[in-house]
Amino acid sequence: MKRAMVERIPAWQCIGCGKLEAPRPCIGVCQDRPVELVAAADYDALQERLQRSEALLRQLVLATPRDGAWQRSYQHFQQQARQLLAESSAFGAD
Repeated sequence: MKRAMVERIPAWQCIGCGKLEAPRPCIGVCQDRPVELVAAADYDALQERLQRSEALLRQLVLATPRDGAWQRSYQHFQQQARQLLAESSAFGAD
């Protein structure tokens, strides 16, 4: 899956009202359009969560339990998935 490019724009944020300012040089063809912004720390945390989730999925896809060990493997993956979900819930991600 191809991931979208992320452009980080340095900006100033008012601690009172939350207004954002990110002045840039104008080349004379400006048009203002609304954009949606997220804090870099929130984006980074989500990226880390995604990477950990993908690692667990990769492990699930590539693992081949030994004969008679399917239940133990399944329970192990369940435990790891529960831990990921619990950590996400602790940070208000759900």
